[in-house]
Amino acid sequence: METKLNIKGNWDELKGKLKQKYAKLTDDDLLFIEGKENELLGRLEKKLGQTKDEIRNVIEKL
Repeated sequence: METKLNIKGNWDELKGKLKQKYAKLTDDDLLFIEGKENELLGRLEKKLGQTKDEIRNVIEKL
């Protein structure tokens, strides 16, 4: 399973887009630390009820 996120552009901008798409996400849910992509995906997986692959695809399409 791929653990690296392909994040294009500014993470703050992507965070804003994710918050618009999923209103229930908080800043804590979207805390991104370089090298800890799995932690971010795990939090989002639990909060959104989607798989890590589904979340990765959403993030990469933004």
